[in-house]
Order: sequence, then C-alpha cells, then structure tokens
Amino acid sequence: MSGNVTSLFRSTTAHSPSMAALARESGETAGAGPVDFCIPCNPYFPTPAMFDEMADRLRDIITYYPSSADTITAELCGLLQLPPQCVAMGNGSTELITWIDHLLVRESLAVPVPTFGRWTDQPMETGKRVDMFPLQESSGFTLDLARYAEFIRARGTRAVVVCNPNNPDGGYQNKQALVQFMDAMADRDLVVIDESFLEFADAEAEPSVVQEAMLRPNVVVLRSLGKNFGLHGIRFGYLVANPALAGRVRSMLPKWNLNSFAEHVVFMLRDHGAEYAQSLHQVRRDRLEMSGQLAALPGLTVYPSQGNFLFVRLPVGAEGTVVRDRMLTEHRVLVRECGNKIGSSSRFLRLVVRPQPDVRRLVSGMEQVLYGAGRGAAVPEPAAGNGYSSGTAAVDRLMSETNGKGMRAVTAQSAPAAIGAGNGAGGGAGAGAGAGFPGIGAAPAAAAVASPVAAPAVGTGTPLPAAVPVAAAAATVGPVPMPMAAAAPPVPRPTPYESPVPVPQPAPYQGPVPVPQPAPYPQPVPAAAAVPAPAPAPVPVAAVPVAPMASPMAAYPPPTGPTPPGVPARGGLTAAQVRGTNGLESVQAAGRPGPQNWPNAAGMGQVG
Repeated sequence: MSGNVTSLFRSTTAHSPSMAALARESGETAGAGPVDFCIPCNPYFPTPAMFDEMADRLRDIITYYPSSADTITAELCGLLQLPPQCVAMGNGSTELITWIDHLLVRESLAVPVPTFGRWTDQPMETGKRVDMFPLQESSGFTLDLARYAEFIRARGTRAVVVCNPNNPDGGYQNKQALVQFMDAMADRDLVVIDESFLEFADAEAEPSVVQEAMLRPNVVVLRSLGKNFGLHGIRFGYLVANPALAGRVRSMLPKWNLNSFAEHVVFMLRDHGAEYAQSLHQVRRDRLEMSGQLAALPGLTVYPSQGNFLFVRLPVGAEGTVVRDRMLTEHRVLVRECGNKIGSSSRFLRLVVRPQPDVRRLVSGMEQVLYGAGRGAAVPEPAAGNGYSSGTAAVDRLMSETNGKGMRAVTAQSAPAAIGAGNGAGGGAGAGAGAGFPGIGAAPAAAAVASPVAAPAVGTGTPLPAAVPVAAAAATVGPVPMPMAAAAPPVPRPTPYESPVPVPQPAPYQGPVPVPQPAPYPQPVPAAAAVPAPAPAPVPVAAVPVAPMASPMAAYPPPTGPTPPGVPARGGLTAAQVRGTNGLESVQAAGRPGPQNWPNAAGMGQVG
C-alpha cells in the first residue's frame, strides 16, 4: 500500500489526496479511515446531536433544491451582524479565490510563501505574474509587513495577499498592523486578507479586519466556514468587502451555487452558538497541550501557531515523505508533509490539532518512526550542507523557467529561444531581485538592478531570495514610497536552531511554551473618507534622488481619522451605514428570533 499512497500524494501537486481517495486505495470501509492530522477541521463541531439531526433529514436535504444564495447569505449575515450587500457566499473559499483572480486581479499578485497553494496556483493558471515573498526559516517564517510592502512596491505588483493566520505555519499578524498595512496599500488594485483560520486565534479579542474592509475600496476579506465548523465536505465560505467589490463577485455566482447541506447547517447555527464557542475554546487548549508534547521529541522544532494546526521541522536526517508514508501504513495516522508547498521542503510537517487521545497516538507513532526503539537517543546536531529536496520539482521548474508567468508561458516556450523570453518576462529577470531563483516572479523592467540575495537556509530545499533592499527598490522603481508610521510588531516567534547567519541562537524548542500574547491595542478607528492619492507616475532615476529610509517601518502612512457620517469611502460605505443604518443593517429572516450567544464577525467566537 505504501507505494500507492506515495503516488496519490504526488498526483495531487500542491494539495493532499482526499480521504475518499485514500479509502478507495486502501480498500477500507466508511468510517475505518486513519486518524486525520492532515485536514484542518474543527473536531468538536458540529456536535453529535447536530449530526443526528442532519442524518434524520438527509433524504429531504439531498432530494430538493436549496434556497437561493441570497436567502442563505441573509441568514448568515444575521448571525454575524454583517450587511448582506457586503457579503458574497461561495461553494467553498476556493470558488471565491477563483472569482477574485478572474475579476479583480489584473496582471500580477504578491503572496508570501509558503502559504495556501491556491493563492500561487490559481493566478499562474490564468497567466498572471506571481511575485512570491519568501518567509525565511531562519526567522521562524515570520512575515515582516514592512519588508513585504517594500517588496510589493519594488515589483510594482498590483494585487496583494496576506493570510492571517498563515497556512502552513500558523503565523499571526496583529489587527492594528494589518490595518496600517491596508492603508499603505491603498494605491494597489486589490488587497486580500485571507482569514480562513482566524476563528482559532486567541491573540486578540477581536482579531478580524472585516469592519475595516467594508470601508475601503480595494480590500477583500476571505473567510472559510468548512474549517471552523468542521465540515469541509459541504464546501461553503464567504468574502466581505465594500458593496461594489462584493456585488461584482456576487453577480457572477450561479443562483444555486450553495447546496442544501450548506443551507441546512447555516440555519442550524442560530441555536448552537454556545456549543460553537466552546469548540473553539477546546481547540485552543488542545493546541497548547499538543505543542508541548511534540516539542518534547528530540530534535523536533515546533513553531508557534494561531491556527488549528502546528508547523513542525523534523530532526536532521528525517525525510518527510518517508515519515508520512510510514505513519500512515504502520500507525494509521495521516499527516501533512509540506514538500509540495512552494517555499517549504519535505523536512516540514503540518499537523492538525486534535483531541488528546489522538495526539498520544501521533506522538507514539512519531517516536517509533523517528527513533525506532531508542526514543530519546541523541539526534545529530545540524551540519552545514544538509540539503532536503523539495517535493515540488515540477512546480519549482515551472516557476524558475517562467518567473511566475504560469502555464501560458510554458506554451510559449516550445522553442529554445522562447525560454529566454519566458525567463525575462516582466523585464530584468536575470538582473533583478530573485534572478535565477525558483518560486519568485519577474521584476518590472524599471527594477532591473542587481540586489543582494540571502544564502539559502540549511534544510529549506529550494533557495529563496531576501526581500529587495528599500534603497535599491526606491531608486529603481521610481515612485517614492509613502511615509509610514511605526506599525505594531508581529507576534514574537522563536528562531529555529538551523539559522544560516552566525548569531547566537536559542536552544531548540523543547517544552510547552504558549504563544506570546500582545499587549492590548486601542481599537483602530475607521479609515478616513479621503483615500490616499495614487503614487506618482515613474520618472527617471536621475530626476528623483532618493535617500535611504532610516527604518523599514518608515514606509507606513500616519493613522487616519474616522469617516465622517454621510461621507463614503470611494466605492465603500459611510461610517453610519457600516454601523447598521440607511437600509444596510444585517437582515434577519422573517419570523425568526435573533441569534443567541452567537459571536459577530469581528469577535470570531470570543464570547463569554
């Protein structure tokens, strides 16, 4: 079975095979599958009673058409206290990612890597340039928003993605820092904040930026329902944006794009807010306990996470695909090996948070696979030159040859001369930042300058470049970066012990250390009515001498004041409308009582 399982994983490129495919391959009956540490579901919701209710109504649910998407969306908005005009529901968040790409992304998209595979694969499939900002293993895969902003401006990227928390590492950005980043990106075509896993976060009481997104003309917040409700198979999710953006996506969706199971679950939720909040609380507790137990394994590094999963680095000498296959075939435990994620390697696993009995089984299996009979035996210290191959050889080659231009560029490369043109797509690929490195998009022609490239981190597989220095970026792109105020620092993350730079490193994470909690932030005020003017057109470098910035954070704009009542942001709502007046308040289904103990969209389950 092992060889067949390995081929299943290889055939799914940037994702994992479905549980149905694994069951068919192994010949197992329904319900006899492995313990699932791969698919990031909430294991405590729906409750057994809710499953029984759905089973009792199964015949009606699958026999008849569902209501229209408008009806289901109105019910969800009543629960989350959101105006329906600002919401579009999709058949899973991936359907919405597809429409975002087709409708709102013009020629380029910036995304940190590693991350959810559809944010890199989808735009490449439609011929967009994908500018990938590498999260460095040496810094614990922390996303520095200021350096990310520099990278975006240096590349001239028109659309931007931030996943919060990020998948697969669980990295988290403070709400205040994200709001400042959105303000700094006001001149971009689109900013997407993917909050698919945010309901599992506990770093802040109200971590979501949905309220701020509705005020801005270019911001979309993406939310998943399948992950936090533990129902991936139903396929439902939603986005929040100003009415113009949300309406544009909503107008393209089929009338019955949501199925009857999705409708049934949404209308059940009103009566189960308390159970849902308790399920999130239990997942957060399990995450802390599971982190401590895994960190006790010799040589295993566990990264702090705000998602319902943990990103771990295997000990030196351990190959992720071998660990994955042996865990499945010998211990009936399914784990997510991350070698097929761009920016990661086969030395990393993503492990979903599960109840303690399942975790004990996971840890026991890992001990036997990693150490055999000698659990606790010394693990060799990391040594220079230990390379771990990426599981995405084909994807890496595609990225290297096309600089993010995707499959359309491959078609154009049928002749040898075309390959050179593909490598130069966007201009300056050979001399610009990221030249010669797979997984990074081509820089604009104006940015064709040599830039320092960081040495590849040991054990990361594919070498990745450092962010473009701000001075070089400003001197070559043309537009002077907007002045920015200091943003809130990201949640501290430990530096793994294999740092490529010669600085003192902390000892490997060997005990349960909770994710540091940030100090309470004052509630950010809504964005100002006046949207910042677009950056000036590029001018010759000689005409605009630019001095180096004193700090990367100097690129953030100063905080803005509240939107005056009756004055809308461009394409957005007025402050009064967002607060539920002027006919845009949350719609409550006729004859139905208000939600009991159900958290709103900003609170994300943080109810007492």
